[in-house]
Amino acid sequence: MPTLRTATPDDHDNLWSMLEPVFRAGDTYAIPRDIDRDAALAYWLEPGHEVLIAEEDGTALGTYFLCANGKGGGDHVANCGFVTAPGARGKGVARAMLEHSLRRARARGFRAMQFNFVVSTNTRAVAIWQHYDFRVVGRLPGAFHHPELGYVDALVMYKTL
Repeated sequence: MPTLRTATPDDHDNLWSMLEPVFRAGDTYAIPRDIDRDAALAYWLEPGHEVLIAEEDGTALGTYFLCANGKGGGDHVANCGFVTAPGARGKGVARAMLEHSLRRARARGFRAMQFNFVVSTNTRAVAIWQHYDFRVVGRLPGAFHHPELGYVDALVMYKTL
């Protein structure tokens, strides 16, 4: 099982090595496929994002960020982004990061967690989130332009903590 720790500036190479293939694939994040390293890191490490690294034996297996989904009256709802390193997929890393993020969100006083834009064809992520009692509370028809499948739905998923 991976351990999770807060990312540091020394992790930028590891972060980029995980983010680049996911962003280049263009099938799960509404991020330009040609995003450069600096822009990708600026997005992931945006002020207000608590960024964590999942690792095992010093090897980075995944990363996630935790932040408030909104400001003011919406700042009690958490939001996260998750990326699993290509070689670590199917090994429980996403589940470990999700479990950790739920604990962190509760510890930080969040009352719920919301994923704003889950690509419906990302069936592995949708299944994991639903296993942890996230509900689909909205469907955005054709909101995501998938590089192979064309326009597919995006889901809004929500869980009370």
